[in-house]
Amino acid sequence: MKNIALAVTLALGLTACAQELAVPAAPFDLTGFMTPESVRYDSASDLYLVANINGAPLDKDNNGYISQISPDGKTVNARFIAGGANGVTLNAPKGTAIVGDTLYVSDIDTVRSFDRKTGAVKGNVAIAGATFLNDLAAAPDGSVYVSDSGLDATFASNGADAVYKISPAGAVTKIVSGVTLNRPNGLAVLSSGKVQVVPFGSNEIYTVTDAGVVGDRKTLPGGQLDGVEVYNGGLLVSSWETSSVYFVPASGAVTTVASGVKSPADIGLDSRRGRVLIPLFMDNTVRVVSAK
Repeated sequence: MKNIALAVTLALGLTACAQELAVPAAPFDLTGFMTPESVRYDSASDLYLVANINGAPLDKDNNGYISQISPDGKTVNARFIAGGANGVTLNAPKGTAIVGDTLYVSDIDTVRSFDRKTGAVKGNVAIAGATFLNDLAAAPDGSVYVSDSGLDATFASNGADAVYKISPAGAVTKIVSGVTLNRPNGLAVLSSGKVQVVPFGSNEIYTVTDAGVVGDRKTLPGGQLDGVEVYNGGLLVSSWETSSVYFVPASGAVTTVASGVKSPADIGLDSRRGRVLIPLFMDNTVRVVSAK
């Protein structure tokens, strides 16, 4: 009996090792996407949600889609939510945010919502005057913030720069606007309640309040900033200009977490494994690196 128990223990140990080895160590690449703009870690399902524009960022072609990818790199559902299927309208999905069981997706001039678990359509909030809705960030009260980068089809400024707030009931408030925002892109809600903004048109990040007060400015080594995530008391920020992801501490020097990442768009954070999920917009790839 002892020998049988030992054999079973060894077999279980080998199986566990094999399973552990099957999970790739960062860095590694996930491929097969079509203009991936953002990655959101769905911690409840332990899945990566990749928003695929699948074309030009402003084309209303209804062929955008959201992919579900497991942390070991396997495709769970390549078109979990897809424009033109199951009553879904999704043109050029960019930023995403999760509130409870609702997945919010920005789509040019509309914020769309879906069931996080099934992908079923839940609703749409059109934003009057919006031109290039980009990142989304969820607040503790269930509200979501969305940036309008004020970009045209050539990525030049069109002056519609703004940050909006959508209440849980769907009411839209423009909290700040104007070209001095420098094409606001990535958003994150801080513990202070302020919204962290990283702009595509500058290397200076800043915060905004619900009252529209802009402050807490800080200059980074590179510009064309895109994604932002709160991490380890600071921020992770991606820069197209330097093909990098930076760690920006609350105080002290900025450091580089990843380099050589071309067109790093709206990054995600796998908080369970300490990974940064970097969509490479121009390369149809998601690079997974360690945040440490």
